Amino acid sequence: MAGHVLSLLCPLHFDFDSKKKRKVAEIYQALNSDPIDVAALRRMAISEGGLLTDEIRCKVWPKLLSVNTDDLPPLPGKELRENNKDYQQVLLDVRRSLRRFPPGMPDDQREGLQEELIDIILHVLKRNPQLHYYQGYHDIVVTFLLVVGDRLATALVEKLSTHHLRDFMDPTMDNTKHILNYLMPIIDQVNPEVHDFMQSAEVGTIFALSWLITWFGHVLSDFRHVVRLYDFFLACHPLMPIYFAAVIVLYREQEVLDCECDMASVHHLLSQIPQDLPYETLISRAGDLFVQFPPSELAREAAQQQAERTAASTFKDFELASVQQRPDTVLRQRFRERLRGEERTKSILTKPRTNRFVKLAVMGLTVALGAAALAVVKSALEWAPKFELQIFP
Repeated sequence: MAGHVLSLLCPLHFDFDSKKKRKVAEIYQALNSDPIDVAALRRMAISEGGLLTDEIRCKVWPKLLSVNTDDLPPLPGKELRENNKDYQQVLLDVRRSLRRFPPGMPDDQREGLQEELIDIILHVLKRNPQLHYYQGYHDIVVTFLLVVGDRLATALVEKLSTHHLRDFMDPTMDNTKHILNYLMPIIDQVNPEVHDFMQSAEVGTIFALSWLITWFGHVLSDFRHVVRLYDFFLACHPLMPIYFAAVIVLYREQEVLDCECDMASVHHLLSQIPQDLPYETLISRAGDLFVQFPPSELAREAAQQQAERTAASTFKDFELASVQQRPDTVLRQRFRERLRGEERTKSILTKPRTNRFVKLAVMGLTVALGAAALAVVKSALEWAPKFELQIFP
């Protein structure tokens, strides 16, 4: 009997291994093309399984951030710590970061990595005095350190800090609040009942703050899930983490609606993030929501900020500066055909709030992630200009 069960499972295992090998081959094909096909690497990072291994991440993450690995900065020296205004706070945060290191790691190895973590943070801050340290930043930096090592992590974190994380590193939290203000409009588009319930409870969005500013690194206990999300976020628009936060809330719809409708109860529920989330499904849904409800369509409902100070508005320049080829023409055509089909579907559906979830179901369940990934990759060229024009007067 056991042998029979094993024989049934083997084809599934073989199929998984076959898909993984095929994806690895596609990633290396993109890496070895001339010029490197960064658009294909973005699609690989977004699609099921992400970049698969840390070895591949060491090669692909620099390409996603347009970092030249042949010209890395020298390792920071210990003089960084002398008379540094951020040193004591960074030291305290890093000392509290024990849970971010693999269980069972020898103390001396962990302590050495913590010293490297401090130096990376101080190095980036010294080179970029316009950036301000915030508690939670070290949760992002340690992820890069554990995956790619200190020297490459320094370069990647510096680029990330001046682009995707830029809004969190202002002297005030104004731009961070602005990004959080996108959460409720996204939820409202998909499930008005959950939105209205949360509004009635006056829960706000502060429960998602640590999710956003650490890219979920602080709240997820399994490192595999953290790096999978980092693959996704590095390949996408800077606002993608708030879309992912929204799909977590939407996934917990019934829990939310069953909760007492008061701020304390709803905040407590949502701030306790489940560790067994269906990550691939949620990543796919977040990509779909970005396609359906790009930032430009939500801007009127979000708080107003000055264009030149938000990472979302500078993402266009960052993307145009990165080395990448145009997306595959077959996928481009497939995306256009899918959109035409969706337009026909939309003409049947009416537009009241109660039909939003129906529209989402029709579209979300049929969207191939490859098409959503393509749309996300294209967002810098197509949606970012609209984002700039419509958010800000």
